[in-house]
Amino acid sequence: MPIVNDGTMIILSSPSGAGKTTLVRLLSKLDNFEISISHTTRQPRQGEKSEKDYYFVNETEFKRLIKNQEFLEYAKVFNNLYGTTRTPVIDKLNKGKNVLFDIDWQGADQIRNKKLDYKLITFFILPPSKEVLFQRLSNRDMKDKLIVRERMKQFSRDLLHWINYDYVIINDNLNSCYSKIHKLINAEINNDSKDYDPEYIRAHVEKLTY
Repeated sequence: MPIVNDGTMIILSSPSGAGKTTLVRLLSKLDNFEISISHTTRQPRQGEKSEKDYYFVNETEFKRLIKNQEFLEYAKVFNNLYGTTRTPVIDKLNKGKNVLFDIDWQGADQIRNKKLDYKLITFFILPPSKEVLFQRLSNRDMKDKLIVRERMKQFSRDLLHWINYDYVIINDNLNSCYSKIHKLINAEINNDSKDYDPEYIRAHVEKLTY
């Protein structure tokens, strides 16, 4: 059982372009919430800073960390490796910090399967429609139509994993989406009643499937 003063692990996953990274950053501004910074072999995007957004490492260093079993989770996403090292996360949780994870479904599965002795809340973020997602991806630093098309194909595969999450939230409006997540986290931590409609979510997922 988690110790009362331990922090909580909060995972946000989503298909590429649904907004999880922005939501994680907003949540990290709350008192006692900290982002778990992942290692990655991909190149920094414009404006990203090492040790703030990611630890940018080469493949050799990443594989060394795998060999030494230093990752809590790791996965290959769009030909790049991403992973979360165990020690900083456990240190934060033991100090009572709530740790936010911006990771995909593969990483979420690995953390869930480890059954760590800390409370875990998982969220899957979805776009309001495929059209909106396509627009968001096209407006990002992905002017290449082939990349956008690849991410749209991946969206259909990622969508299959929504069922494994505690909560699925539709990001139709950033502030509203953030507010829903914040309220559900508070309700989970304080064992309060939750405002959540699984049938509405199921119907939305069905719409996105076609």
